[in-house]
Amino acid sequence: MSIKRICCIGAGYVGGPTCSIIASRCPEIQVTVTDLSKERIDAWNSEHLPIYEPGLAEIVATVRGVNLHFTVDDLKPIEEADLIFISVNTPAKKHGIGKGRAPDLQYIERAARRIAEVAKNTKIVVEKSTVPVKAADSISTILKHNCPSITFHVLSNPEFLSEGSAIHDLLHPDRVLIGGEEAGCDAIQALCRIYEHWVPKERLITMNTWSSELSKLAANAFLAQRISSINAISSLCELTGADVQQVAHAIGQDSRIGSKFLKASVGFGGSCFQKDVLSLVYLCEAFNLHREAEYWYQVIALNDHQRRRFSKNIVDKLFHTVTGKRIAIFGFAFKKNTGDTRESSSIYVCKHLLEEQAHLVIYDPKVHPQQIYADLADFDKSLVTIATDAYSAVMGAHALVVCTEWDEFVSLDYKKVHDRMEKPAFVFDGRLILDHKALVSLGFFVECIGKVVNPSSTLD
Repeated sequence: MSIKRICCIGAGYVGGPTCSIIASRCPEIQVTVTDLSKERIDAWNSEHLPIYEPGLAEIVATVRGVNLHFTVDDLKPIEEADLIFISVNTPAKKHGIGKGRAPDLQYIERAARRIAEVAKNTKIVVEKSTVPVKAADSISTILKHNCPSITFHVLSNPEFLSEGSAIHDLLHPDRVLIGGEEAGCDAIQALCRIYEHWVPKERLITMNTWSSELSKLAANAFLAQRISSINAISSLCELTGADVQQVAHAIGQDSRIGSKFLKASVGFGGSCFQKDVLSLVYLCEAFNLHREAEYWYQVIALNDHQRRRFSKNIVDKLFHTVTGKRIAIFGFAFKKNTGDTRESSSIYVCKHLLEEQAHLVIYDPKVHPQQIYADLADFDKSLVTIATDAYSAVMGAHALVVCTEWDEFVSLDYKKVHDRMEKPAFVFDGRLILDHKALVSLGFFVECIGKVVNPSSTLD
């Protein structure tokens, strides 16, 4: 099977970057990305892309209008495509059976039905959205019963992108999974040939569809589990005098464990970890694997506990009240190098403090003010101020709270920061990125995850 035209349904965090890389590495293939949102498509066709990823804008600029196209009109792209990626959103359900845990597959179904409505010849349909096991079966069933005379090969090709490094992850993947059945062997090889333009063959792993779908959920669950595990150790470190960074380093030197994802923090966020772990929990429950479901749910419960514990410590150290106090929040995105705030720990910390009637001054270099206000819409807007830089954020603040590990927060002039703050000036480092000894020498009272910085001068 020869692939000359690709259509991607969904122009979000997966579809946009993935198709940009394919277009840049496969100049002989015409790639069209479609989306129902005109606003999003207009942004992809402008100099201000709808998402921020280091290196993405430069790649899009070189191929857009050449062999990469963005449009709201999906009729012709679907009809002409040899291969169709489904890269739509699959958030947790907000109502009904599985509310809060099961993924909402309505957009997957809509995409499948749209393909069935438009297709006139053989297509390879590839699910890239995070989906539960056997979702490919649902897509196949819809296509088969609506277009019995057309052959569809449905494959699973889950994404393993980390926001903030998505372009690097696409160009240098640890592995690329392609799931399909024997009947679709030619389709699997056709998709492999696309990736072989830049990915070594030994990193292309083919398997059955169900294994591919489950591998995505399991991978994110294992990564989230590691973060919750080191965060559980951080609580113990704070009470015993141990340093969680030293403990993590010692653990990471064990080759059986490794050092990645052992950085204690205020908690993980993003669109994938919580959603995928909860999807795995729901899957276990659906098969009456209740002990297994309970085990995986504890990963989420510990993450929630870590956020609440961090927020409570802020209140406790600020003399047990933050009512009316100005608190500077450094970072609102769920991690550095992205403007994505979905499930950001910063949101939860902010909500906890707003419940205590604190006045928050929030600064993030990439998150738009409208997004911050939207994420905190349930609270009095007068309690939230958006700062345009870090130094204005700390003016008159009783405390500064680091919630996102942006590099610029490390290199600030903290004497200047201290001079602008109310005294005593507190720093709460939720990402363990600052020089704590240097801050203490400047007169700060420092609180952080997983260690006691200045026990002799901590105020209670």
